[in-house]
Amino acid sequence: MDGPSIDVFREVKAAESRIRPYIRQTYLEPSSYFSEISGANIFFKCENLQHTGSFKARGAMNKLLSLKSAELERGVVTASTGNHGAAVAYALGQLEANGIVFVPSHAASSKVEAIKRLGAEVRYYGTDSVEAEAYARQYARDQGLTFISPYNDPQIIGGQGTIGLELAQQLEHIDAVFIALGGGGMISGIAGYLKRLRSDCRIIGCSPANSQVMIQSIKAGEILDLPSQPTLSDGTSGGVEPGSITFPLCQELVDGYETVTEEEIKRWLRQYLFSHHMLIEGSAAVPIAAMLKRSDELQGQNVVIILCGANIDLETLTEILG
Repeated sequence: MDGPSIDVFREVKAAESRIRPYIRQTYLEPSSYFSEISGANIFFKCENLQHTGSFKARGAMNKLLSLKSAELERGVVTASTGNHGAAVAYALGQLEANGIVFVPSHAASSKVEAIKRLGAEVRYYGTDSVEAEAYARQYARDQGLTFISPYNDPQIIGGQGTIGLELAQQLEHIDAVFIALGGGGMISGIAGYLKRLRSDCRIIGCSPANSQVMIQSIKAGEILDLPSQPTLSDGTSGGVEPGSITFPLCQELVDGYETVTEEEIKRWLRQYLFSHHMLIEGSAAVPIAAMLKRSDELQGQNVVIILCGANIDLETLTEILG
């Protein structure tokens, strides 16, 4: 496998200059509770408070702002059942542009309505996310429109990496960052920026045991086509696109990987809600659980956990709290 083909640090700096008027610099919140039980100095990067309730707004905004005016005028296409679709819809609304978000027939009505409220056109196709994405890509090619990938794109990676740029401004010394890992866009962006400034900062990718395609692909040395089981971390669930530029970036930049069980996700999501009184989704609880599994090696260190989003279904939340 060839090495990374993009300069992530440069992409992040370019993204910062584009998207700053459109996104929030989110809080870096110290946690007395999790610091006490882990023995580390724990800080939460609150992307659950970002526009649309997810870090995804950064990448989508950067991608749309990087398009030529003619491309933006023609419109964009994406596929998503959740945070990415809402992020693209938000970016379209900010730029008064048009776009289509394809969703599978099983998409939750609450998430579909959120995408519509943010201004994007929603169309249904297929019975699962893979079918919807494949159709959306082909539709974009046939119609001469731009397809917006959720992670496999330099500008998406650069946008997500502005989280790392903010972290470097907010905390002078960072020993480790725990980041939820799905397709690898967010972790590639954050790691590509922070590692350039602080080579000794450890980056840990965290996935649910029920969906760890990137982790198993890294172990195998190639992108694998693996099934994913149902998980509370729906934001990280699913496969990795063949040839994704995030794969060599993860190979080079990520220092370690951790998986967590569904029971661990549920336990620490619930405990975060009780101790911090702020909403997070399942994928945001994954790096919390992963950090606690490694707490013995983190004693006295400054550790950042990325809370990637807050978009959790009411039924799921009720089940967790119950």
